[in-house]
Amino acid sequence: YYEELSAPLGEVLLTPTKIYVKMMKQLKENGIRVKGCSHITGGGFYENVPRMLRDGVRAVIHKNSYPVPPIFSLLQKKGGIDERMMYQTFNMGLGMVLAVDPKEAERALQVIRESGEQGALVGEIIKGEKGIDLC
Repeated sequence: YYEELSAPLGEVLLTPTKIYVKMMKQLKENGIRVKGCSHITGGGFYENVPRMLRDGVRAVIHKNSYPVPPIFSLLQKKGGIDERMMYQTFNMGLGMVLAVDPKEAERALQVIRESGEQGALVGEIIKGEKGIDLC
């Protein structure tokens, strides 16, 4: 049992993968046009997010724009893992990253939350070489 997790380590590590079908259906039903979608799995941010981008644009993700679950801080500390490797390996609490028109962002967040998921505006898409910046 780890105080910082408020649960046994094994229980936290065995939490099932989230399924985002309900959320995605509700976005579609509410007319939100999802321009890009990245399920953050093995390969973390650096491999998964660029797959949803077209050439000539890059994603900028603001690391402090959402709460990172305590399990990741614990793994980083106990494993002596540097921050870049953490974001390259784990989802750091963001299981799905969506790109929507900035004009639809607030409405998309509302629909996401109504579907039972947490949502946060975590970055933007800018012109540049295809890739990702974590800042």
